[in-house]
Amino acid sequence: MSYKYGPGINHLEFWVKDLEASLQFYSRLFPMIGWYELTHTSYSCGNHEIYFKEMPVAFYDSLGVRHICFHATSREVVEQVGEWLRSINADIIRGPQEMPHYDATYYTVDFRDPNGFVLEVAHTPDIKL
Repeated sequence: MSYKYGPGINHLEFWVKDLEASLQFYSRLFPMIGWYELTHTSYSCGNHEIYFKEMPVAFYDSLGVRHICFHATSREVVEQVGEWLRSINADIIRGPQEMPHYDATYYTVDFRDPNGFVLEVAHTPDIKL
């Protein structure tokens, strides 16, 4: 029996304080970077899934990842995300900008989603994973 996916992350579960605000944000961001809707509360890029669950404040008892970086297929995708973030007055941490201390081709925008999660969209064509 062959397995469709190789080693890696199967899915990420985001606990959010306002499900509808999160879905409104991600339903605009994800299509720009090549992700599509699986269900009303989940999205995929074809290899990984991210889904969202609204949780009461009493459940915020764990630390999570510092940030998640999504691949952008071009610098133009990073620019498009940056323009959209500015249009909704999102909390942009940095960028879009080059990051030559990482790599000469690294181009990124870092920002917070409606829950304060730190996200990055980066075009990194010469980075080896």
